[in-house]
Amino acid sequence: MRRISRTKDEETSYWLSYSDMMAGLLLCFVIIISITVLRSKVMYDQKQEELAGKEQELIIQSEELENERLTIEEQGAKLNAQELKLSEQEGKLLAQQKKLQEQSELLKELEQLMGEQQAKLDNIIGIRSELIEALKKEFEHSSLSIAVDENTGAISMDSNILFEYNKSTLKTGGKDFLGEFMPRYLKILLSPKYKKYISEIVIEGHTDTDGDYLSNLNLSQQRAYSVADYCVRGNSDFLTDREKEELEKVLSTVGKSFSEPILKSDGSVDADASRRVEIMFRLRDEEMIREMMEILNENSVR
Repeated sequence: MRRISRTKDEETSYWLSYSDMMAGLLLCFVIIISITVLRSKVMYDQKQEELAGKEQELIIQSEELENERLTIEEQGAKLNAQELKLSEQEGKLLAQQKKLQEQSELLKELEQLMGEQQAKLDNIIGIRSELIEALKKEFEHSSLSIAVDENTGAISMDSNILFEYNKSTLKTGGKDFLGEFMPRYLKILLSPKYKKYISEIVIEGHTDTDGDYLSNLNLSQQRAYSVADYCVRGNSDFLTDREKEELEKVLSTVGKSFSEPILKSDGSVDADASRRVEIMFRLRDEEMIREMMEILNENSVR
């Protein structure tokens, strides 16, 4: 009986030890699993934090990349604008260079034309100087009361010799004066050497400042006309018919009234000297060349 009881006690003790061992083992598993789970949880949380940090870094990097992209796009737009502006400036520069080249070529042409016109003008000035010298030499020892202008070649004749005061009809002495003066004057101007250069022979009438302008204008015109009329009239015999024909081709008259009076040294009007008739010549193309030279000079300054 005791043996059976002892056997039962031994069996009970055995199973208790086994169950305790299993319980302990289970507890170990639970502890291990708990530790593993806790560690995994900690590691998971750490990974989550790391992932959150990485995600934040990625967001920041993405924002930085976006900002850089926008900056690059903005710089690209600026670069395109600069390239467009540079292209426009290059176009303007090419246009300016072309214009400058055209102006340079035009300037060369103008300089060449100026040189040609200057040569013509110098030739005309030379012809004028020769004519003036020839006229001075012709009348140098003459008894005629005339004066040859050193610069223009105009010859001034005292109207007191030609006309009575305030009259426009030639006096006998005036006719004699013209009869001696005109053949000698025209002998030079209408000579084969100079005739081709003469474009006009002008007779100008001038008065003093007494009276009104229009009355003096009429008087000066009539006096200039009287001189021209006497020179080319058919019954005057101091010029040949051929000389008259040649003179008619270039002769003109003009009245200046008192617009160009002769002044004394003190600035007052010299009435006797102002009452005069002037005869002058104009050369072909002279005025045109002078005007052209002025225009060319203006263009070269610009």
